[in-house]
Amino acid sequence: MRRPGLDAAASAKTGLARDGRLLVSEGCGPPQLWPCFEAMRCVVTAGPTFEPLDQVRRLTNFSTGSLGCELAHCLLEARCDVDLWLGSGSTTSSPRLATRLGSFSTTSDLIGKFEELSAEAPFRGAIFHAAAVSDFMFGRLWESDENGVQREVRSGKISSRDGALLAELIPTPKIIMRLRGLFPNAWLVGWKYEVEGGRERAVERGTDQMREARTDLCVLNGPAYGQGFGLLSACGKLVDVQSRRDLCEALLLTLPKLPQT
Repeated sequence: MRRPGLDAAASAKTGLARDGRLLVSEGCGPPQLWPCFEAMRCVVTAGPTFEPLDQVRRLTNFSTGSLGCELAHCLLEARCDVDLWLGSGSTTSSPRLATRLGSFSTTSDLIGKFEELSAEAPFRGAIFHAAAVSDFMFGRLWESDENGVQREVRSGKISSRDGALLAELIPTPKIIMRLRGLFPNAWLVGWKYEVEGGRERAVERGTDQMREARTDLCVLNGPAYGQGFGLLSACGKLVDVQSRRDLCEALLLTLPKLPQT
């Protein structure tokens, strides 16, 4: 097994103390000595949510869940106590390795899982919210008759024989915005996938997310960011990593900053 952190992003400096603890400096302050990762509770969300149109059709996205599965595996190798929550629409063939496996379907279902976790006991671990949550859910649906008069449609399976359908799309609740309120002592990592605007815009959006959601880190990716991933910290430091494995190990380096239970 690769020792966590030693092959991670070059900008993060690491070393080992004589008692085996990890010495970490990420450029935001002086090196500090932190405990080992063993038994640290980590929750990883991965894959897509979906929102139903009717009982047989749904709105979803292209997320496969593979990155979250790889991150969960990396955390497990580092002897963390890992919950992997995988979207029911995930198509990844990656091994689903974790201490505990869970699944979710819609945005509201995933919110419910977080609320249940927060009610169990004070949570002092890390949450890696990598799931691709749908930005919209369906509201009301209408179809038009031959005279152009619209009527609202409600059906378990909407027929296509009746012609064009007009669907209302309503923004879903932003889960990332709720996490700090539910888990005030957690280390929170969000994701920001951007398509347009270039890398500078992606960094700006990631910075906005951290400020508004009060998260600790943001992972940037997508066509706007370009090749690889950006790991953006609250102090404004951006670490560029090229592979998913390097991203997982760079994220692992952040874990020792957590207060231990």
